Amino acid sequence: MAPSASVEGGGHIPVLIDEVLEHLAPAAGEVIIDGTFGAGGYTSRILDAGAAVLAIDRDPRAIAAGRELTAADNGRLTLVEGRFADLDRLAAAHGHATVDGVVLDVGVSSMQLDQADRGFSFRQDGPLDMRMGIEGPDAAEVVNTMEGRDLARVIAVLGEERRSRAVAAAIVKARHSGPITRTADLADIVAGAVGRRKPGEIHPATRTFQALRIFINRELDELADGLAASERVLATGGRLVVVAFHSLEDRIVKRFLADRSALRTGGSRHLPEPVTAPATFELLTRHAVVPGSAELASNPRARSARLRAGRRTAAPGRDLNKPAIGVPSVPDLPTGPDLPTGPHLPTGPDLPTGDV
Repeated sequence: MAPSASVEGGGHIPVLIDEVLEHLAPAAGEVIIDGTFGAGGYTSRILDAGAAVLAIDRDPRAIAAGRELTAADNGRLTLVEGRFADLDRLAAAHGHATVDGVVLDVGVSSMQLDQADRGFSFRQDGPLDMRMGIEGPDAAEVVNTMEGRDLARVIAVLGEERRSRAVAAAIVKARHSGPITRTADLADIVAGAVGRRKPGEIHPATRTFQALRIFINRELDELADGLAASERVLATGGRLVVVAFHSLEDRIVKRFLADRSALRTGGSRHLPEPVTAPATFELLTRHAVVPGSAELASNPRARSARLRAGRRTAAPGRDLNKPAIGVPSVPDLPTGPDLPTGPHLPTGPDLPTGDV
């Protein structure tokens, strides 16, 4: 879930909530999947509309905190700890072969950013973690064990940091003196490599922290898999609404919906006759929907939000081609106890920051 979505009245504001409800159009008797429950901002409003909600979150803290919502929902809310990449399987496990809507608010949540012990933010010192769930390697393991070459690529591609090589070199140099275990320490190392920010610029560690978070949680793969799962589980006429906060995320959503809303034709030497694949979605948004001035005034964290939506047709789903919709290729997460730590950095110009 993204930086500004959570329970209304609980200190955070769900982003583009009116626009989400307009395109999701939940109604009494329908079943809606909230694939990024967070603190329940979207879920609460969907329940108010009379629909039932299957709410999914990979963060066990979010699920635990949401239990109080189930007391007043008349049995219409089901909370599930899991990944939205598996939302079709999770829906089937709870008795829903198809659903009427899916909403995804991708990225890190305000709750996670504001909890120093989660290690997502450089604005508060905390352990270098960044995991949305409780499984897999954390950020400390990545920055202390990953080859410098791979670390530079992750920071360049997922953080779109132009000085990725300098940042990776600084991290490798610093870890030779001892493990990097705190967010403040990593932020200082990155700032020293990137240089002072000018007035109006983002903090110099912003892009590196973003890259590590996306990498550790495999967020772009998760998003692509979640879009494909939504295509499989939505009934004819079902709505898909996605709110993204970064250009990498928005590009994937845009390309997925553009591909799925187009008639696909083609042939091959093995099958000369053209093969026609009808559109699986009808676009509900021709262009990204962005927050208005009133919302930005009350919730500055919404400034980068982009909403896109589509309505499911009756056509069969298609296979997912991740590179075609903008999922970049990056190194695998580190595994095992004996990992390389040497300063093997490439030389030459910075890595490209576009499609790879």
